[in-house]
Amino acid sequence: MTSTARQLNRATLDRQMLLRREEVGSLTAVERVVAIQAQEPASPYIALWNRVEGFDPAELDEAFASGAVRKASLMRITLHAVTAADHEVFHHAMLPALRASRLYDKRFKSMDLTVEQADALLPHLLEFAATPRQKAEIEELLHAHVGDVGEPGVWWALRTYGGLVHAPTGGPWSFGLRPSYQSVATEPRERLAAVAEMLRRYLTGFGPATVLDMNQFSMLPRTTIREALALLDVVEDGGYYDVPDRTVPDEDTPAPPRLMAMWDSTLLAYADRSRVIPDEYRKLVIRNNGDTLPTVLVDGYVAGVWRPTEDGGVEVTAFHAFDEGQWAGLAEEAAALRKLLGDREPQVYKRYARWWSGLPAHDVRTV
Repeated sequence: MTSTARQLNRATLDRQMLLRREEVGSLTAVERVVAIQAQEPASPYIALWNRVEGFDPAELDEAFASGAVRKASLMRITLHAVTAADHEVFHHAMLPALRASRLYDKRFKSMDLTVEQADALLPHLLEFAATPRQKAEIEELLHAHVGDVGEPGVWWALRTYGGLVHAPTGGPWSFGLRPSYQSVATEPRERLAAVAEMLRRYLTGFGPATVLDMNQFSMLPRTTIREALALLDVVEDGGYYDVPDRTVPDEDTPAPPRLMAMWDSTLLAYADRSRVIPDEYRKLVIRNNGDTLPTVLVDGYVAGVWRPTEDGGVEVTAFHAFDEGQWAGLAEEAAALRKLLGDREPQVYKRYARWWSGLPAHDVRTV
């Protein structure tokens, strides 16, 4: 039986561990939610804080430091935090798209460099980056091999498709403003099989979902997605695919309030963004340059945004009326979030404050 729109919302919250915090370790949580957007260093930590009972950020520090969780350019050509096992698969699944995003770009074509020359640099780069290297070191190596090829430079291309991951550099959230990169060994994989496994993993964390949803999640061609789905043991109902034996919650399942990280994957993993973001709020929280604001979930849907205040509070901008029970729930969440941020970065996301100008505030409270 085809699920209602509200059931699909609850399915996402359930699989993304947002109906209740669960007593699991950080590595298990990253595996469960499949892929955490990681453009902002703080976001994987806030994402897991929303999902894990008694979340200890030091656990995620250690997972990044040991390589059990890797940060790399993957789906949608953006940075994600994934388990090492998933990175092995996702990198090979996404490699043609990662390459095309750079090698077919007019900026690459304007450089004095061929595709073959760029590819020939990879073995040297991967050997050099067996230990963590910063941008300046890598650019010096590449310059020694090909000289000045013009802007934006060969490193701009290789860092996206070359198979490197971000190495922790310290700071409050493991990764600072000056990235360091490291090569990791990955076993060769048959590309379509890798795509199929990536889609299976996507469905475990975000299903049921359509081909268009999978296209939005990955930015892979729909023809490729359909070919890969044919390799999987999946069920299909009304255009929605899912892994077998997964249930969908009732639409009246309660959903607690949440203070979500910037770019949380639940907001970006579907073509139909109304699954979590009401249509009238989409452009408010996903800005015209792609910045996706830290949102407030009420009854499972985006209902506003939040940001820290200078005095250590959490300001919530509500796009519509909340009842006092919902405000009380958000106050409890904010108290716990203040503790997480206070130990690391009280003014997290501060550089995005410009987006608060002109938001349609039905109510603004510091909680």
